[in-house]
Amino acid sequence: MELNDPILKPEEAKDTTMNQEPISAAETANAEVAEVVEMTEPSVAAAPVSEETMEAPMAAQSDESDVAANEAEEHPRHRILTKDEILDEVRRLSVLEANEISAEEISRLKQQFYSLRNEELRAEREEFLSVEGNTSEAFVPTPDPVEDTFKDLLGVIRDKKAAQRAAVEAEQQANYERKQAIIAKLVEMSADADNVNRVFSEVRDLQAQFKEIGEVPQQYSSEIWKNYQDAVEKFYDQLKINKELRDYDFKKNLADKEALVAEAEKLQAEEDVIVAFKKLQELHDQWRAIGPVPKDVREEIWGKFKELSTSINKRYQDFFVERKAKERENEEAKIAICERVEALDFSSLGTYAAWDNMTKEFMEAQADWKKLGFASRKANAELFARFRSICDKFFAAKAEFFKQMKDVLASNLDRKIALCERAEALKDSTDWRATADELSRMQKEWKTIGAVAKKYSDQVWHRFLAACDYFFEQKKKNTSGTRRNERANLEQKQEIIEKLKALDADAPEREVAIKTLKDLQSEWQSVGHVPFAEKDAIYDAYRAVVNRIYSKWDNARRGSRMESFESTLSEIGGDTNRLYRERERLLRVYEQRRGELNTYENNMGFLSARSKNADSMLRDMQRRMQRLKDDLAELETKIKAIDSKL
Repeated sequence: MELNDPILKPEEAKDTTMNQEPISAAETANAEVAEVVEMTEPSVAAAPVSEETMEAPMAAQSDESDVAANEAEEHPRHRILTKDEILDEVRRLSVLEANEISAEEISRLKQQFYSLRNEELRAEREEFLSVEGNTSEAFVPTPDPVEDTFKDLLGVIRDKKAAQRAAVEAEQQANYERKQAIIAKLVEMSADADNVNRVFSEVRDLQAQFKEIGEVPQQYSSEIWKNYQDAVEKFYDQLKINKELRDYDFKKNLADKEALVAEAEKLQAEEDVIVAFKKLQELHDQWRAIGPVPKDVREEIWGKFKELSTSINKRYQDFFVERKAKERENEEAKIAICERVEALDFSSLGTYAAWDNMTKEFMEAQADWKKLGFASRKANAELFARFRSICDKFFAAKAEFFKQMKDVLASNLDRKIALCERAEALKDSTDWRATADELSRMQKEWKTIGAVAKKYSDQVWHRFLAACDYFFEQKKKNTSGTRRNERANLEQKQEIIEKLKALDADAPEREVAIKTLKDLQSEWQSVGHVPFAEKDAIYDAYRAVVNRIYSKWDNARRGSRMESFESTLSEIGGDTNRLYRERERLLRVYEQRRGELNTYENNMGFLSARSKNADSMLRDMQRRMQRLKDDLAELETKIKAIDSKL
């Protein structure tokens, strides 16, 4: 679209009737109108963070195209489409005439299309990098036929728009030459004072022709308009034409301008300031085409129109001031997000949990970014590049860590398998002392080896444990002279249990009871092994009475259980086999509780808030879930306590 209004700021407006220039809101708002959005495809980069995760790339537009784009963003009909839907929409637009194709619509479709395409490439790149040995430099995106078709259709639209521009420019140049010829004719007639009546009707015809001629190139708009008004004014003011004809023409022009003033007054009630501004430009075009009015009302009629125009221009300018303020607010918020993620130090992260926690920080920052609107065009691009850069660095570092950890886990697995094979080779040995020492040494070595992949952890541990347990059980069975001692130990432990029961029944002061309990536990710890068949039963009886005592001491059930557990760890002491078995038992319980919690969480999604008894069921499930979460926290504490002793 091209504006032919000459530019005149409200404070510079002059009322000279023929030479008065209408106010242009283009000057007030500092905006120019661009007819066609540049059809350049956004650059596609496959990376953990994409522009569409934040804001899709936009083709370069003039300031008034920014207005159109903002109007499009706020329109309720816009929604996120699939790539095929976007392609169908662009295909539909490509068969229309150039003047029927909306530039902001094309921009919006491009933004959505490349948002989806960038997300596909990001996922494809992450999948490619997840394969061992792949690097970012070796990544080649899979060709997308849909994107190729999309680009071809954009090319068709671009060609149509280019052809339209060329046609408009040629037409405007022709209009300029025709108007120049009319002005030259008017100037010639102005000098012929002797043939007023003869040339008057011809002048009116020339004026009608001038009005019917379309727009001229922007750079000539003010010049051609001023020259035309000068020629017409000279004809009316300097030549002695028939007063009746002149008065009739003035009267008609006055009525036309009063109608435009009335239209401008109606625009004061228009809520959409953009619509009001554009309509005002049309009124100014019409005002310029109307001839002079009587001198006694020229200043008054122009003053009314100028005042109304100033009011609309002020609203239009305020609209852009407010928008700029919002852009500055968004810019500050985006700078804060950039500084927030730049302050995150991920250079020394060494565990999966640490990387997962840091990933949550980055994902939250990305979510906050997407909630913000646009900053100014220049700042928006710079800030996104800054934000994307730090996000890319983080996800690249994370990928490298996981790659390295994969190698470490594999190495640890090989070492543990070697220990398993060695233990299996020794488990049938009858050299009890030497083999026991070797297996103990191997158990210590096992503890120095780091973690392995979760899917192999239980399997390799149980394999190693089975070989060790088998040997030590055989050693117990074949060791003579221990039966009598074990029976005596059993009787001694039974006596300790009876003392504990008495302590439970008497319920002395807590301090006294604690000392007595600790003494009995130390005594229990000093007693040797009992017969294998009795060891579980006697230990269960012992634990039952100890747990009962702890429960009475503290109303906080979980606190007493932890004290009891710590007591158990004390009793186990340096027996690594029992510590490992207890740890494995706790891990199995942990996984069981975690599975139950996941089941409850999944089931929550199937409950309808409108179903019968839904509220009570939800509350019951939430209570159960909370208990499971408490259990998981307690189990984690116990496992960490065991780990500290291994």
